[in-house]
Amino acid sequence: MQALLALIVVGPLIGAAAVLLPAPPGLTGKNPDQAVLRHGVTVTGAILVAAIVLALGFDRDHASRMQATTDISWIAALDVRIHLGVDGISLPLLVLTALLTFLCALYSYFKMPAGPSPKAFVALLLLLESGTLATFAVLDLLLFFLAFEMVLIPMYFLIARWGGSEGVPGGRQAAAWKFILYTLLGSVVMLLGLLLIGLNAGTFDMVALATDNGSGLSTFVQVTAVLAIGLGLAVKTPMWPLHSWLPDAHTAAPTVGSVLLAGVLLKMGTYGFVRIVLPIAPDGMRTFAPYLAALAVVGIIYGSLACLALAKQGAGGDLKRLIAYSSVGHMGFVLLGIATMTPTGVNGALFANIAHGLITGLLFFLVGSLKDRYGTADLDTLSGATGAALYGRAPRLGGLLAFAAVASLGLPGLAGFWGEMLAMFGAFDPAAGLSRPAFLTYMVIAGFGTLLTAAYLLIVVRRVCMGVKPPEAPPLADVQRYEAVAWTPLVALTVLAGLWPAVLLGLTDPVVQKLLAGGTS
Repeated sequence: MQALLALIVVGPLIGAAAVLLPAPPGLTGKNPDQAVLRHGVTVTGAILVAAIVLALGFDRDHASRMQATTDISWIAALDVRIHLGVDGISLPLLVLTALLTFLCALYSYFKMPAGPSPKAFVALLLLLESGTLATFAVLDLLLFFLAFEMVLIPMYFLIARWGGSEGVPGGRQAAAWKFILYTLLGSVVMLLGLLLIGLNAGTFDMVALATDNGSGLSTFVQVTAVLAIGLGLAVKTPMWPLHSWLPDAHTAAPTVGSVLLAGVLLKMGTYGFVRIVLPIAPDGMRTFAPYLAALAVVGIIYGSLACLALAKQGAGGDLKRLIAYSSVGHMGFVLLGIATMTPTGVNGALFANIAHGLITGLLFFLVGSLKDRYGTADLDTLSGATGAALYGRAPRLGGLLAFAAVASLGLPGLAGFWGEMLAMFGAFDPAAGLSRPAFLTYMVIAGFGTLLTAAYLLIVVRRVCMGVKPPEAPPLADVQRYEAVAWTPLVALTVLAGLWPAVLLGLTDPVVQKLLAGGTS
């Protein structure tokens, strides 16, 4: 199991290096570009299989214990170690990352985004996967920072070189620069906070620090560290008002870039809050929790109102941009759950994390396919005067879009429901020391946000899926075989998580209980 986790983290990096080397004779076939894309599918497929084997071998009876651990001294002078491991919090994120990256590689094999060499595209995709997997597997603060930063460069190039400029002020280059500048500046501040904790505690080991539960850190150090680390994590989450890089990045990114950005990269910020901030600096977190919750519910309302404005007829809203703003609202529920500092709220946040990755990943796949068919993601152009009549022109595509929309609005029985409900339950009865009236207010505001979410998503379904097909409308291709293969796992897991939430909550709850209790089960 140790070797398997190391392979999962390092395997994509080796695959990225291999794709840049000259291919051995006879392996490229008649189409070298397709051979390169096939290499990406093979490597990401192997990593997905390894992640599934790791999940099957995971001891669910001891989900709170770090498993498949590797602990090797790296920089002895600073006591920095190559420390890897998985528990019930990180395992679902590892599997989600491996799954989404494989589906993106498979989708790109049949629908490669327009841009430079496929070699560079596959190498960047694998580098991005390696950095993301490492973020969820490392147990050393400095290694966490390095892995956290490792994903920025590949995502920058995916946006800047393979993205589009439609609906993006300044074009894709401006969106890419905005993405990397925001996240780099946030990361610099976060590094200062991580160093402050490590140097004051005498170790960068995340397991030891979580077990100490802040006992070796003064309140001043904890408050300062939480402020610094929280700012860096909030940019990546993204939390209002540090979200403004996200709509441009999503609108400009190619389809697979948007899927990975929403489905995986945003989770790195919220994971950092649960893995680092909550257990290592609880006093500092308790100081900032009310403000974090307030910003979270502002983000829920703001994201929903922005989506309503974009969905309105005549607004010229871009559908990719609308889904990007919806992520600001959905991640607001995650932050609200974390801010409650209760097992119910934090479990809800972790569940909403996974649900958002599945549902929003599917939504971006669907919008990308609509853009390929129509040549635009402009909602007014898509819907026309009376509606795009997608149900009549491409019924399977229309049905999938409606399914993803109702899953995103939190329909009971689908994955989007449980996380948001548990986050609000956590706000109903927050942790000791937090103002219950304030959190009850936040809960009511978040509940109102669910109504706004339903409103804009149903407007989108009405405008895109319903309507009368114009007589002169050209034929529209329905779901293709490769699209069905790429999207079916996301649909199935959305239903499974909605009908059987205990599969995920049974993994996360023991770890959450342990982290909030100071490292003791």
